[in-house]
Formats: sequence, structure tokens, C-alpha cells
Amino acid sequence: MSSSEINSVDKKAYAVIGVVSTLVIAFLFWLIYVNEGRSSDHVMISYLPALNAALNTLTTILLIVGYWFIKNGKKSKHIASMLGATATSACFLISYIIYHHYHGDTKFLGEGLVRPIYFFILITHIVLSTVMVPMIFATLWHGLRGNFKSHKKIAKFTFPIWIYVSITGVAIFFFLKIFN
Repeated sequence: MSSSEINSVDKKAYAVIGVVSTLVIAFLFWLIYVNEGRSSDHVMISYLPALNAALNTLTTILLIVGYWFIKNGKKSKHIASMLGATATSACFLISYIIYHHYHGDTKFLGEGLVRPIYFFILITHIVLSTVMVPMIFATLWHGLRGNFKSHKKIAKFTFPIWIYVSITGVAIFFFLKIFN
């Protein structure tokens, strides 16, 4: 493929990534802040926040292991780890959607110094998670196409944001568990 063909393909991919990311983010905004939630007595719904924290923890581990693999020249293991992190993030998203479909928004009841700390973590988590969605897609796109120069360039930003969002997702779970 010539350089102009690759750029044309990448432009189309970025357009699709932009549209899909926008739809995902808009849906999540609606789900959390507009949707009132449907009550459910099903016991499994109450366990989903813990499952989400576990999936975020697993994502963090896979990201760190995948980073270590690529730094040590183990490309196939890096790919497996990063696809695993993508899969656990996708499972998290499905579980998160199900939980918020039934539960709606969760109010933070903590008071005192913990309140601004929690909201700082929550706001940075939300903002960076919206940025992260198209970055993950773009990083995967270039990696799977073998465009490693672009993959590495984007991954330098995607990796720390993805780690931060995964870790703060777990922290938010514990803040809500402890202070609510």
C-alpha cells in the first residue's frame, strides 16, 4: 500500500472511531445522568460494583504485564496481554451498563475532607475515561494493522490514562463502599 492509501484508510478508521466513541460516551452520559434506573430485586445487581472493581483490577494487571512484555521484547505476549486488557475493559463496560440500567446514578454520602478528594478522583476519572475510549481504539487499530510507529506514539499516552482510569475506578468503588 502506498502512503496515501494508508492515510486514506487511517482517516476512515479515525472517522469510525470518532463516531463509535461519541455514541458510546453519549449513551453512558444518558445512562448515568438521565436514566432513572429500573429497580430490580435480583441479588446479582448488588454484586456488579464489586465485579466492576475486580475487572478494573484485572485490566490494570494486564496493562502492566503487557507493558513489561513489550519492554522485554515479548511481542506475542504483549499482544495477548493488551487484548486481554481490552476484553476485561469490555466486560467491565457491559457490567457497568447493566448496573446503571437498574440502579441509576450513585450519590456519594461522605462528608468532610474525603468529599473533595472523592470528587477530584471521580471528575478526573470521568474526563479521562471519555478521552480514553477513542485512544484505545486508535492504539488497537495501529497495533493490529502493524503500524507500530503510530501505535507506539499513541500508546505512550493511552497507557498511563488507561492505567489511571482503571485504578481510580477501583478507588471510587472503595470510596462508595466505605463512605456510603
